Amino acid sequence: MKLWSQFFVPTLKESPADAEIASHKLLVRAGLVRKLGGGLYTYMPLGLRTIQKITQICREEMDGSGAIELWMPHVHPVENWQQGPRWAAAREIMFRADSAGDGKRPSREPEFVLGPTHEEVITPLVKAEITSYRDLPKNFYQIATKFRNEIRPRFGLMRAREFIMMDAYSFDTTDDGAVKSYHAMKDAYVRFFRRIGVQAIAVEADTGVMGGSFSHEFMVPAEIGDDDVIYNEASGYAANREKATSALVPADLRDAAPGGAVEEFATPGVITIAALEAAPYSVPADQQFKTLVYVGDGKPFLVILRGCDELEEAKLGALGFGLFRPATPEEIAPVMGAKPGSLGAVKGTIKDAGALAGVFADHAIRLIGNGTTGANKDGFHLRHVNVARDLAVTKFGDFRRVRAGEPDVKSGQPLQVRRGIEVGHIFKLGTKYSEKFGAVFTDDQKQSHLMVMGCYGIGVSRTMQAVIEQSHDADGIIWPWNCAPFQVLICVLDPQLAEAMDLAKKIAGAAERAGADVLIDDRAERPGVKFKDADLIGLPLRLTIGGKGLKEGIVELKWRAQKDVAKVPVAEIEARVAAAVAEAQAKARA
Repeated sequence: MKLWSQFFVPTLKESPADAEIASHKLLVRAGLVRKLGGGLYTYMPLGLRTIQKITQICREEMDGSGAIELWMPHVHPVENWQQGPRWAAAREIMFRADSAGDGKRPSREPEFVLGPTHEEVITPLVKAEITSYRDLPKNFYQIATKFRNEIRPRFGLMRAREFIMMDAYSFDTTDDGAVKSYHAMKDAYVRFFRRIGVQAIAVEADTGVMGGSFSHEFMVPAEIGDDDVIYNEASGYAANREKATSALVPADLRDAAPGGAVEEFATPGVITIAALEAAPYSVPADQQFKTLVYVGDGKPFLVILRGCDELEEAKLGALGFGLFRPATPEEIAPVMGAKPGSLGAVKGTIKDAGALAGVFADHAIRLIGNGTTGANKDGFHLRHVNVARDLAVTKFGDFRRVRAGEPDVKSGQPLQVRRGIEVGHIFKLGTKYSEKFGAVFTDDQKQSHLMVMGCYGIGVSRTMQAVIEQSHDADGIIWPWNCAPFQVLICVLDPQLAEAMDLAKKIAGAAERAGADVLIDDRAERPGVKFKDADLIGLPLRLTIGGKGLKEGIVELKWRAQKDVAKVPVAEIEARVAAAVAEAQAKARA
């Protein structure tokens, strides 16, 4: 047990000015963290206890899945990253770790970097240590600090420059084995999030800069989430915004026949979808072709969408470019022959079609059949443009952003959208990293093969804040049992009374013997202050001992998540508390 007067819980009445969301405000007000600088936080005693609880549960589930814990350096030689497959893309979010010595100017290229993740460290390590199929499969993990150079850190621990993460890496001899390892980790994640008392949904996700063949994010539903979850409860379909698809385009849709000859018409000053929708042109957005110009690995390429659709940029990763970005107006004109607003992909109208790396069209443009697009002449558009006849499409794909109400690919029922906080991510990497680092093993025929990898991460510090965002009310945090910094709070309203303190310690002993961590509020503060602080820090079970109650022979018992207060006779309180703790632990294990 801990005495509040001898512990350190620096609660605040007011929220910090830079705290925009409830969980960030409560992190600071409840004395869990203190800000050092943008995206940098000190974990105060209550916050550290919570992190330790979450970390231990995570460790138990990783160990239970067969993963093996180790610890890797935070400072990485840059050569490791340069040898790996993602240096060009990842370096923009990485910190360099050169000497801060007086007079030394950093070289153009860093010598060392701080690790945002550890694929570039674990892969060469395993290459050096494991050479035979007999030593595989293996899954190594660590729970450690990571670093990310967030340009705009915000929302407290949600988007921090320094954070705590569990990262694991599996190595298998076959693709089937890698899939088995992937699902074992997915199951471990489900158990972990259930044990800490948070609702987390596994959704299909884009692999992004990590690469690999498929991945899942674990999302905690919350209004302030950093991503959208697209889902249908009936079918069980769930994906994040970057990966979501719908059945908007029927599988058996036939290409529309031409509706007439292509016709050019003047559109002076019309450079937006909305302007072409307006009179006198009155072309609906869903009958317009939107042509976007991107640059992939140094070469321009086109993306065609319906005018009513938005590009989901992450989906362009499926095109295979190492790096891609929107083209600048200065890059567009020499290739297309016009400025943005008058662009199209009709055959024969592109000024330098040979310069393009491809023309990629979203499947949904086939719903238009015959529509309107830019003429690649400033101030002109073309009508009666037929998808099959007129557009120079290299490849069709899924590039658009899915909207609520579109049919689910599994059931055909309307999709729903809600915000979510990403707290975990798992990837089946394949051989992307083992190929770069030469991580091979020999089979029973002495033949060499690349190891098949997976990687897995849980944002431990982010998860702590996600729990708060999902579980709080107007008065403060409502901690789930397993990750609460203490499970039981005993408020002694008259700590100067020896009888009250003696009873508090007896109750604390009973709670501890039943398996709970106990904090006794023995401060010489007014009852109102103690109750406000109790609700603010949000420990699950509160016992209140006051002079008046002692005269009546009762102790008040209240669960933080409930309004009712039970008055328990002093003679029964130890047994009642022990039973309450046992019940709470049983529910937390269920």
